[in-house]
Amino acid sequence: MTTLCDAARTVLTTAAPADKVRLTREHAAAWRDGRIAEVGTAAPPDRPARPDKPELRLPRDMPKRGRGGSAQNRLALLHALAHIELNAIDLAWDIVARFTATPMPKGFYDDWVQVADDEARHFDLLETRLNALGSGYGALPAHDGLWQAAQTTAHDLATRLALVPMVLEARGLDVTPDTVRRLREVGDSESADILQLIFEEEITHVASGRRWFGHLCAQAGKDPVEAWQDLVRKHFKGSLKRPFNVDGRRQADFGPEFYEPLAEG
Repeated sequence: MTTLCDAARTVLTTAAPADKVRLTREHAAAWRDGRIAEVGTAAPPDRPARPDKPELRLPRDMPKRGRGGSAQNRLALLHALAHIELNAIDLAWDIVARFTATPMPKGFYDDWVQVADDEARHFDLLETRLNALGSGYGALPAHDGLWQAAQTTAHDLATRLALVPMVLEARGLDVTPDTVRRLREVGDSESADILQLIFEEEITHVASGRRWFGHLCAQAGKDPVEAWQDLVRKHFKGSLKRPFNVDGRRQADFGPEFYEPLAEG
């Protein structure tokens, strides 16, 4: 019988995006209906398998993406988002397999399997849209910043939760509504609808990070606000940028008492 960690490792060591998506959807369904019942253990790779394209660059070496509504800018936007979602699939499976030494309830695994399933669906939607616009994932370079964050937080579950869902994914809640608006203004309602769906589901992902970070803090007798701020100061390179989507973050039970004291300016 395959364990959940075996399933996670299978996805993480699969390079082709279409196969990564397919395996994620299959394993998530098997976990939900009980065909996979044990968490198990299986050491995840230091880095997930990746296809030959896109070329991965340091964030500073990426070409600047325009904010206008030209076809080229929209393709660059959708490609960048598809890359984020592909990384997010692996990040969800990595958190399942990497931290089994920290005892967590079944609900923790339920949440991150659902996150992986959502991210796989998001990637598929974006790839389909890129194809409809005459492009596809891999056509443009992409940055490797997200997996750098995974490596920075690989030593500790609380740090992973503090930085990935509660900083990086929360930033998506801040910027996506404006992106949706701009896409609608240039008549690209198909892309806007995809991003709106992603936005709504990402709220639940940030909420999962907040919930399980709070669980760990409660076990350790720590104040979650203070603990989160300490970890962000120590491990996050950069500043928290305004404006914040306060309403979206509140829906994830992530109030401004966490992030406002660390905001730039």
